[in-house]
Order: sequence, then structure tokens, then C-alpha cells
Amino acid sequence: MKAIKKITSTAVPLNIENVDTDQIIPARFLKATNREGFGKNLFRDWRYENDDEQKPRSAFALNDPRYTGKILIAAKNFGCGSSREHAAWSLKDYGFDVVVSSFFADIFKNNALNNFLLPVTVSDDFLNEIYAVVEQDPSTPIKVDLESQEISFYGHDKKELKERFEISPYKKTCLINGYDDIDYLLSMKEEITAFENKSITYQNAI
Repeated sequence: MKAIKKITSTAVPLNIENVDTDQIIPARFLKATNREGFGKNLFRDWRYENDDEQKPRSAFALNDPRYTGKILIAAKNFGCGSSREHAAWSLKDYGFDVVVSSFFADIFKNNALNNFLLPVTVSDDFLNEIYAVVEQDPSTPIKVDLESQEISFYGHDKKELKERFEISPYKKTCLINGYDDIDYLLSMKEEITAFENKSITYQNAI
């Protein structure tokens, strides 16, 4: 997976609360066993009239040509519902690297992190500020700095607004270095070997 350190991008605003995983990727598209190809069916039932790709809903954010970018701005309680990992797969496959919300369902959040999709939790006020600015000016860049754990953008008055977000140190290390769980263990090989040798030495001394 590609490492995530700093991302500066325009954003797609999805101002809908309580978006569950079945809305993110409907159950009828869960037959594939690899992670590729799910992006085309992201928010399928919201993107098209009667499941017809020839009839996109123009009012839906992903169909609005004004909004593009690697960052999805989502409303409160994003990713609730079933635990399907395909929700994170579909967002990542579509091209998103970051999802910003004021609250994520725990299982979705973990699935996202495991698939190099960074969930950034911000305050309700900060989220509302992002919506207001992006909807008024879709070209507004949003900066997400994982190393400093800060998200920032410039408001209507050209003043920079920023907020710190939390992430587990372990997942932060994995994302910054492009590690999955196995890669992380391999990166600790020397430390693990040293610990094993120390344990053997201690046991032999007893």
C-alpha cells in the first residue's frame, strides 16, 4: 500500500448523517473477493436512478463536476451498520485517501485504517466550517498532515483554520511507512531477535 504522510487535495462534501455500509457499497456487489473494482459501485443507489448508469443523479455530490479530490467530507456517524470491509475497499478504490467526519463507527474506522484509508475525526464545529467553505468554493484545498496529526484549510476570511486529530501510534506508524501488519512485524525483526536472545540468556542463567 502507498504510504500516507501529507495529503493536500480538494474535497467532495457528502452532507448526510448516519451513512451506513450498505449505502456505501450495497450488499449485491459483495461477491468479489479481491479489493479491486468496488469503486464503480460506491454509493451506487444514490448515484443512479433505478440502478441505471445512464441516469446519474446530478444533485448527488459524486456526480457533481464541481467536486473532486482525494478527501471525502462526511457527516456524523459515518460507516455505521454492518462490519463489511468492502465499504473501505470501495472508498479507496474510488480514489479517496481520507474521510473526514465528526464521528465514525468503530468497525468501519478500523477497516479503513487497515486499508490505508485515513479516517480523520474532527469537532462538529470544524466539520461545519469545512462544509461551508467547500460548498461555496469547491477549489478550496484541504491539508491533512498525518505526521503532525493536523487538518487545516483557509476559511472565508482567508484565515487558516486547523484542528488536531487522534490516531493510534501503531496505525500512524503503519500508514506513514506503508506497512501492513506483517510488514510492521518484519520491520521489528532485529528488536524481536534481540528480545528472544535476551530471554534465552536469562532462562539459561536460572
